Amino acid sequence: EVQLVESGGGLVQPGGSLRLSCAASGFSFDDYDVTWVRQTPGKWLEWVSDISWNGGRTNYAESMKGRLTISRDNAKSTVYLQMDNLKPEDTAVYYCARIAANLGGFDYWGQGTQVTVSS
Repeated sequence: EVQLVESGGGLVQPGGSLRLSCAASGFSFDDYDVTWVRQTPGKWLEWVSDISWNGGRTNYAESMKGRLTISRDNAKSTVYLQMDNLKPEDTAVYYCARIAANLGGFDYWGQGTQVTVSS
């Protein structure tokens, strides 16, 4: 069974940092690119970042560029999202998802982790 499990969310003050983790199981992790997507309180879904199967290619949303670092450890089947200088507008549920290149989309999602940025 394919599973993606996010962790690392929480309440942080503006300017603070969090590192999210996405632990994968049930498939050959290093065959897949992985993405992070967030859903804001207004329910918008916004793409945040993605990383290629070997970590050689990374992409970031313009709204968060310079404040994010995505990485992966294939030996641990885990993707990380380091978020720095967080802002209140970063408050959202953050999801990781497996990219299915043959479908042109995401085929498996985690349950999400809540990030709240507030003083």
